[in-house]
Amino acid sequence: MPFDLRLLLTVLVAASLSGCALLGEKPAPPPAPVPVKIGLALGGGAARGFAHIGVIKALEAQGIVPDIVVGTSAGAVVGALYSSGLSGFDLQKTAMDMDEGQIGDWTLPDRGVFKGEALQNFVNRAVANRPLEKLPRSFAVVSTDLKSGESVLFRTGNTGMAVRASSAVPGVFQPVSINGRDYVDGGLVSPIPARAARSLGANFVIAVDISVKPRDARTSSTLDVLLQTFAIMGQSISRYETAEADIVIRPITAELPATDFAGRHRAVLEGEKAAAAAMPEIKDRLARLRGKPAAEMR
Repeated sequence: MPFDLRLLLTVLVAASLSGCALLGEKPAPPPAPVPVKIGLALGGGAARGFAHIGVIKALEAQGIVPDIVVGTSAGAVVGALYSSGLSGFDLQKTAMDMDEGQIGDWTLPDRGVFKGEALQNFVNRAVANRPLEKLPRSFAVVSTDLKSGESVLFRTGNTGMAVRASSAVPGVFQPVSINGRDYVDGGLVSPIPARAARSLGANFVIAVDISVKPRDARTSSTLDVLLQTFAIMGQSISRYETAEADIVIRPITAELPATDFAGRHRAVLEGEKAAAAAMPEIKDRLARLRGKPAAEMR
């Protein structure tokens, strides 16, 4: 057999054997998409909490709906109403219709100048008197055990009472007694509850930081001074908390009033603006986590 023909046959046989081997191999399966559980961590910040509503509106507009909501203080108020089934637009209407008298109940000073019962009743009416575990969306509230100083996460029981406990700024609101223990503002231990959201099973956490840097805060009243103290105390804790978040949305709140409702409309707008600015990154990260092109995200 001529040399060239033998060489050709050898090449053809080798190619055939190689093809058979390749045909026998199973291609590696594509990586399975990760089931995404979105957590929304709403931080404390008194009347600046209206900014949370703007963030929720912007997320909803893009079809991004959290599976778990965790709130501290002002974030607990907004989180409770949102988890009861209200949309972002419903929340905004509720906020615009709200009167400070609905949540203010002055009393003789006794570990606080407000009872907090009015806030509790307002929240319970808004959520149709459903307990935490009966709300349509999974919701948890962060508070502080006054005796031990430990963070406590309420997931069951009276919704309004849990929110009241989370919002009980020491010296302003009276501590809230639940099952024989006193609780105060959750911002003392968890100003932005990103860690709690992750502990409840969220694998993609969006945190909303409405706090103001101490240097930007106003201190023209007793309550301003108390809130400034909280801001100073919360600086290092907030950094620790936000490290647990995948995305941190920071509405511009330095010029917003912390102690009255005058700036609520602007607060909502600032929340929307901050969420819109973060939206490309949110979509990109969610798409990568789900194994989809970012263009498929709404």
